[in-house]
Amino acid sequence: MEHSRGQSAPRSIFRRTSPEDALAATHDPHRQLRRTLTPWDLAVMGVAVAVGAGIFSVGATAAANYAGPAVIVSFVVAAIVCGLAIMCYAEFASSLPIAGSAYTFSYATMGEGVAWVIGWDLILEMLLAAAVIAKFWGVYVGDALHLFGIDVPMSFHVGGVSVEWGPVLVVAIFTTLLAIGTRLSTRVNAVFTALKVGITLFVVVAGFAYVKAANYHPFVPPSQPSTAGTSALHQSLFGWLLGWAPATYGAAGILSGAALVFFAFIGFDVVATTAEETKDPQRTMPRGMLGGLGVVTVLYILVSVVVTGMVPYTDLAKSASPSLTTAFVLVGATWAGKVISVGIVLGLTSVVMVLLLGLTRIVFAMSRDGLLPRGLSRTSPRFGTPARLQVGAGVVVALIAGLSQVHLLEEMINIGTLSAFVLVSFGVPVLRKLRPDLPRGFRVPWSPVLPWISGVACLWLMLNLTTLTWLRFAVWLAVGAVVYATYSYRHSRLGRGEVVQAREEDSLL
Repeated sequence: MEHSRGQSAPRSIFRRTSPEDALAATHDPHRQLRRTLTPWDLAVMGVAVAVGAGIFSVGATAAANYAGPAVIVSFVVAAIVCGLAIMCYAEFASSLPIAGSAYTFSYATMGEGVAWVIGWDLILEMLLAAAVIAKFWGVYVGDALHLFGIDVPMSFHVGGVSVEWGPVLVVAIFTTLLAIGTRLSTRVNAVFTALKVGITLFVVVAGFAYVKAANYHPFVPPSQPSTAGTSALHQSLFGWLLGWAPATYGAAGILSGAALVFFAFIGFDVVATTAEETKDPQRTMPRGMLGGLGVVTVLYILVSVVVTGMVPYTDLAKSASPSLTTAFVLVGATWAGKVISVGIVLGLTSVVMVLLLGLTRIVFAMSRDGLLPRGLSRTSPRFGTPARLQVGAGVVVALIAGLSQVHLLEEMINIGTLSAFVLVSFGVPVLRKLRPDLPRGFRVPWSPVLPWISGVACLWLMLNLTTLTWLRFAVWLAVGAVVYATYSYRHSRLGRGEVVQAREEDSLL
């Protein structure tokens, strides 16, 4: 049955909000975002968040430890999986152009309980990602300064506590810009993105001069037992459940490499969080997201072709931290280190900005629905942004990045992203069945087959993450369940009858 306003919704975690009511919430003058972004802005944002330090290292690491030259195939596999998920995001975003990304989409299809889980996961993903990238930004700034002969302390002490100033500085700058206005931030972001893409292309062109065809043989190295990560906690969950002996290279290595390099493509779900700030979102969201993914895929494959063609993958494997710089050093081109270090700093700078934006938009959407304190979703009448929330999120990220060893939780970012991809993929056929009449600016072709394939592929990549990551993920979900049971379930605007309850479908339950 439809619920009328003022009545309490059924006490069920499967209660859903209607798309119409979700869209109506965006007109609240105290919680309204301004539509200023174009397809170009979204494409640049996607490139900005996906092209960071990883473009110079993740391909080399995957080649050295997992796939050899076939890391190129790993990138193609990861890009295809991400592309399928992005099409699902694009359909949802063109149907429900609301802040919140996968959280909002899940609320309209699978109910409040699932929406809470995915929103909680996205907070984990973007909070840790922003802190990790800010942490690395400080490290690489120090490295870059050292390469140019400038040595400065990268930390200072406050009351006996060591604080790294680099992460705090970059978070403070972009928190201020984002609080002032999303449009201004995207213009600054576009400058940094253009510079880092230019440096990447320059390094790739320079690297091609050192490529030797012999280094691509064997393209798929034969499988061999792994000498690292043999404990159950450091095996993939899938391999541990089946009792497989840890191995590297071969076909399994290509898939393991795909799970690793998938990290390069996370962030496009962050772009979906800006749907409420996008002009003509039915057309803009699909074009911007898919266009950005295309550029990122080409860049990563080009770097992988160069790094595996410059030196044998076995030489990369001898390095403790293989990267494109490693390949240039091995061929005697030590000059490249300085250029790459500048590219890394520029790359990470724009990544931090986009992640801070995505984090606040997820919290904003959950707060507006009452699952988190409503005061967090109030927007500034002057700037049209959730300025107080943006500042609060920036303070939390800066504290985590400046004071902790957050990089030890890096793989948690992948599992948070993939869990969102899984639910969005499976949610497309659900929304089509529930609301076939809903206008869609973009439709995933061959539905429900492609969305199902996307969901299963993302689930497969999740199972290739380590058992330790899954245990940490379970702890995070347990904490989220406590928060939902003690606060969010009772304060939900839907549960309190302040919004219309969507029609319950027996097929969902």
